[in-house]
Amino acid sequence: MKCFFITIIASLVSLASLAFETPIAQQDSTSTRRMGQNPDVAKEFELNPVVVTGTGTHQRLKNTTAPVAVVTANEIKRAGITDFQQAMTMMVPSLSFNPTSMGSYLMMNGLGNKYVLILVNGHKLIGDVSNNIDLDRIDMSRVKRIEVLNGAASSIYGSDAIAGVINIITNDPQDEITLTNSSKYSGKGQYTQNINLDIAKGWFGSSTAYRHTQANNWQNSPYETVKEKDGTMSLRETVYPMSFGYHSNSITQKFTFKATDQLSFYASGNYYWKLTDRPVKTKDTNGGFNYDLHNESWRFEGGGLYRINNRNSIKLDLTADDYRGNHKFITEYQGYQPGDYAMSKHQKYYNAEMRGIFRFTQNSNTVLGLNAREDKLKSSSGDVEGDAYTLSAYAQHEVKWNAFKATVGARYDYHELAGSHFSPKATLMYSIGGFNLRATYAHGFLSPQLNELYYKYYNDNAGKKPTITIGNKNLKAGKSNYVSLNAEYRNEQFSIAVTGYLNYLNDMITRKSYPINDEVINWSRQNLHLTEEQIDRLENYNLYVNFDKAIIRGVQVDASANLFPGFIVTGNYSYTYSRGKLDGVWQNIERSIRHTGTIAANYSHNWGYYRLNVNLNGRLQSKRYFPGEDDAPGYGIWNINTRHTFDHLKHVQIEPSIGIDNIFNKKDCRPKGVNYALLSPGRMVTIGLNIKFY
Repeated sequence: MKCFFITIIASLVSLASLAFETPIAQQDSTSTRRMGQNPDVAKEFELNPVVVTGTGTHQRLKNTTAPVAVVTANEIKRAGITDFQQAMTMMVPSLSFNPTSMGSYLMMNGLGNKYVLILVNGHKLIGDVSNNIDLDRIDMSRVKRIEVLNGAASSIYGSDAIAGVINIITNDPQDEITLTNSSKYSGKGQYTQNINLDIAKGWFGSSTAYRHTQANNWQNSPYETVKEKDGTMSLRETVYPMSFGYHSNSITQKFTFKATDQLSFYASGNYYWKLTDRPVKTKDTNGGFNYDLHNESWRFEGGGLYRINNRNSIKLDLTADDYRGNHKFITEYQGYQPGDYAMSKHQKYYNAEMRGIFRFTQNSNTVLGLNAREDKLKSSSGDVEGDAYTLSAYAQHEVKWNAFKATVGARYDYHELAGSHFSPKATLMYSIGGFNLRATYAHGFLSPQLNELYYKYYNDNAGKKPTITIGNKNLKAGKSNYVSLNAEYRNEQFSIAVTGYLNYLNDMITRKSYPINDEVINWSRQNLHLTEEQIDRLENYNLYVNFDKAIIRGVQVDASANLFPGFIVTGNYSYTYSRGKLDGVWQNIERSIRHTGTIAANYSHNWGYYRLNVNLNGRLQSKRYFPGEDDAPGYGIWNINTRHTFDHLKHVQIEPSIGIDNIFNKKDCRPKGVNYALLSPGRMVTIGLNIKFY
């Protein structure tokens, strides 16, 4: 409580100090240079950054034919955010996260995480925990900007890009030597530590990054709901956390080498390690565990760029990602001793891509690419062990004439088991003054996941009627057809964009239940080694099949304004109506949300060698749908962060920060067993410190 009042006082003092402004003309010129006080540069950086995700080529945001949402490093830093999930939640309304103690299930434009492609510098990121993407692998301290492309984008990116693409662009070293140490602490033992060392020396560059994160277990309610034998519901005490504690470490090393003005190379490697700290299962407690979850990954990237001339270039990228999930036992269980490890899931991803960008005429550019990919999965759950390769070729041509700009592209993919697929795309943009009008059609597809192809699993359902689940090697790729219309206005101080879209999905892959038959019984004997007693209890089996379809309709509004020097306001709204057809019945897609909105207001000002930054941001969303279950209620959450930059030392910059997350103490205190909308322990003071040596 004392820390809370100290934070309130510090924030009020910071806000009150805004009344005592020093004219910019009186500031020291060295301070102005360090602080980046040129307002024109600030406006350009915020309202019209360079993006690459929309078309695969670097363009200013206002010039790209595909509308892209951008979250910059400055916006993330001003909000005091060190976590990818929080950044996307508070800044991108088309994204949401269904919180669970096992991780957060990502949703984008009404579709789940398997329909969303996450890239780091254009290269796919893999790794999940219980089908929830392991977002802790993303090091926010290295982020330059995050680009979000809504809708199908398979013509450039291939499978998985049906709901959209999230591309995390990281920084390369710029200064000769820079050492940065960043720390942030908040309630429930949440702590983040980042140490970055950058070296840039002519032809050579090196980036070294270390990241540590940790958090404690916590509950909002000590109870869980239990179904009694007579069908009634009751409450009992539990130690099961609302959020699992954990600690993780990540280290990344990247080298860049410029051999000549035309030829350059890069190589990078990352090691990631994470272990949960779950409560131990005992005879006297409910909700404990016999093992913790341990995740470990190695990721390597390398490649080169050859600039044929100022207008043409060829780039080669190689990626290898190895992600392993284990159980680390904390009690004696099924023959395992405390400290023993057992593999639960092992994912591997290999990718090679060659891309050429050619400007054959003054007003056009052409992208040509070849891609080879292999996915491997070994999982103890479902007894999955399989792999599949994909070969691809794609082309895109963009041309500008007068006020029009058009992009057409197509991609051919051959999946080892799902066969061939063709993905076209076409966009048209008309520009006049500060106005842009865009129309887009894009085809998307989703190759079957390896567990859907190879799954074989028997579940006795704790004494109830048992079931078996079977993969299907004859699955077809899921397909989508996406159309959108976008209207946008931009100038140096203000921007607003409105986008309406339709996304039609067919051949969606899901599990369907069928009555047991002799063929499945024989398969069960051979593959699952079931006893006759187990087989006699079987009534149904689950099979992965193509039959579902969905229609998603939506509208998005994004606005941003530099109202006066140092004061920026942004507001974003997303309406998503997502319906799926299951067994002939249309219903809301599970976990979808109808209305979401984000808003942020930021003020910054310099007094000599001191800069104050105050950021207020909030997210509002309606209920989350769970067909057949109780929906998760809507909520609104607001955060404030103040950052104080001291730049009076010659080679050192010091930035303490203090803020409050969840100002109005919103939290869900219902018992375990319900669908949560907001996973928050309530109001928390946040304290951070950033020290930069340059």
